Amino acid sequence: MNKDRSSVVLRWLFLAPTMLGIGLFVVVPILGSLVLAFFRWDIITSPQFVGLQNFAEIATDSTVAVSFANTAVFVVVAVIAQLCVAMLLAVLVQSSMPGWLRVFFRSTFFFPLVLSAASVSILMKYLFNESYGVVNWALSLVNIPAVPWLTSPQWAMVVVICVYVWQNFGFSFLLFIGGLGAIPTEVYEAGDLDGATGPRRFFHLTLPLVSPTLLVASVMAIISALQVFDQPYVLTRGGPGDSTRTVVMVIYESAFRQLEFGRASAIGLILMVLIMLVTAAQFRLARRFVFYQ
Repeated sequence: MNKDRSSVVLRWLFLAPTMLGIGLFVVVPILGSLVLAFFRWDIITSPQFVGLQNFAEIATDSTVAVSFANTAVFVVVAVIAQLCVAMLLAVLVQSSMPGWLRVFFRSTFFFPLVLSAASVSILMKYLFNESYGVVNWALSLVNIPAVPWLTSPQWAMVVVICVYVWQNFGFSFLLFIGGLGAIPTEVYEAGDLDGATGPRRFFHLTLPLVSPTLLVASVMAIISALQVFDQPYVLTRGGPGDSTRTVVMVIYESAFRQLEFGRASAIGLILMVLIMLVTAAQFRLARRFVFYQ
């Protein structure tokens, strides 16, 4: 009996540091943000309860509306591009090639994810500079005029999406590698006998069998993309104009530039609810499109 009690106490002691960290740095901030959404607070003065006024002001704020629209466009394009690139490369890497070369490509494609998003964005800002960037220099070699990558509303979002996809596709790539590796070889052998080769093999065998992994990758990719901040902030500061300003950038600016923490918390609460709704919709759709072996 004493041994059982001591083992239980020992387990809780091991769990205590993690639970304490989650409580202090996750649960408490979330609850504080939920409460603060109904107050007006600038740190200097005492919080003032305003009820739903923060949400009413957000509903009529054009900057917030533009940021949500930009984020929606970013999520759709970036997530589709990220998943397509990751899936294509995973299929190629899993095809017939020497084992050492497969390991090399896995490490190479995952490497950008290890780097800091801010440092990658700073480097890319120099590469895409209109005056002295390497990208425009390479285009000049084939007589293509310089493109205002970061100063044009049409091109700025394209650059932000490309930088984001380049840095983040490695995680989805590894997930797909694991999913493809779990497909039994007998399935492909049977498919070959039935004439399922090339694109038919991918769409009728590979894609259905890897659909559970695709669900996980898409859920995580959408959650991450909805919270994008580093790339647009470092590359364009949300410009030109508001063409690349995202929701998290507006939260940051509201809290730490305008000292409107209640407004920032209200926007964060809306974003959290949106993430939950999108994730729930994905799992709902998964009942029809995800196949388990």
